[in-house]
Amino acid sequence: MWSDGLPESEQIIIERLLAGDETTFESIFSQHYALMFSVAQSIAGTAIADEIIQEAWISALRALPKFEGRSSLKSWLMRIVANEAKTRRRKESRSVSLESMQDNWSTDPRFDGVSHWKDPSSQWHGDTPEDLLSASELRDCIGKNIEKLPENQKVAMNLRDTGGLSMDEICNILNVTQSNLRVLLHRGRDKVLQVIDHFERTGEC
Repeated sequence: MWSDGLPESEQIIIERLLAGDETTFESIFSQHYALMFSVAQSIAGTAIADEIIQEAWISALRALPKFEGRSSLKSWLMRIVANEAKTRRRKESRSVSLESMQDNWSTDPRFDGVSHWKDPSSQWHGDTPEDLLSASELRDCIGKNIEKLPENQKVAMNLRDTGGLSMDEICNILNVTQSNLRVLLHRGRDKVLQVIDHFERTGEC
């Protein structure tokens, strides 16, 4: 039934979910809730994010007997959340423009080969009260600007930087190529770096 690449620990979790183990259900739900909310919120907005998560969990439980383990359980769940969010967004007649994808992305020296920042801003390493307050204000500023990013950029950054999913898993969830995903991550992170640079120069968001 299971793919050869599915860890035994995940097989046990799935078997327990299929058996109706409420403790396992609550544990998995709590473990993945924050990332599911980020994905749903990025695609369809805050107002209906929790509704999307509930519907996605119902869909996941119904589909679980057919789960073959070709991806991680987390990746599979996020794909369902993303699909549910897109469906709800269409039903709500929300007008959300999707990011135009290009394949002409060139390597930026600020990022490494797997699209991670090489050198985080010094602003994040202060330890005085003033520095900590400034860092808190910066995080708020970054959060506000991330919310303004195009949908796929927000989702890609959430899945990669917050969720820690692999590039292949995110490509599967967003249905994009690795090249396009790198474009999304590069543009999103470039915007964040611009926000950081502006904040450090001016102290303003």
